[in-house]
Amino acid sequence: MPFARELQEATLLRRYKRFLADVRLADGHELTLHCPNTGSMLNCAEPGSRVWVDLHQRPGRKLPGTWELVETAPGELACVHSARANAVVAAGLEAGLITPLAGIQGVRREVTLAAGGSRFDFLLGEGEDSWVVEVKSVTLALGGGQGAFPDAVSLRGQKHLRELIGLAQSGQRSCLLFCVMHSGIRRVRPADEIDPVYGELLRQARAAGVLVLAWSVLPTPSGLQLAGELAVDCQP
Repeated sequence: MPFARELQEATLLRRYKRFLADVRLADGHELTLHCPNTGSMLNCAEPGSRVWVDLHQRPGRKLPGTWELVETAPGELACVHSARANAVVAAGLEAGLITPLAGIQGVRREVTLAAGGSRFDFLLGEGEDSWVVEVKSVTLALGGGQGAFPDAVSLRGQKHLRELIGLAQSGQRSCLLFCVMHSGIRRVRPADEIDPVYGELLRQARAAGVLVLAWSVLPTPSGLQLAGELAVDCQP
């Protein structure tokens, strides 16, 4: 999945107010850009980090571009644009590249299954053979190839897990897919030290029959490449 435009390298000065980031371009100019990430961005927003940004000014837009990538360690890149996770997963599902879910005809996005319930990212197929899929973007690298989710207490993530458990118990095929958008992560676990409730719910979900997958996406300044399945360790 190539980026629409060539990304520009810059230096991160600071990330603040959740959706704003100040960067310094190679020519010394400083800009305030959109930071498309609602999480804490733990280990991904250190001032002085090498970053890549999409500079694109269009009518009606207040900011001149978007922060896309960050180097979190030498040679290790993360995509901080969290909405990219759903886009690359959608492309992977439609191409049959996410093998445990391959061969299912029909991909619908942003589906609500019951009144008052959460909106899930994907519904694959129809009827009794359909799958509900919820995607979570993972960028928290802990070193040694280990990644974790979430990077802050996630009440929304907890709610999704409770509803996935209920769906699985009712007979609906359900999947939680960790989209790992960090080149240094080779396995994933729940971040019990950050959100122990989420970790316990994830273990309950797997026990209830929710399929828990992690898929690697390799970020580069040229684009994002779906790379393959990673191990998920749910042990506390």
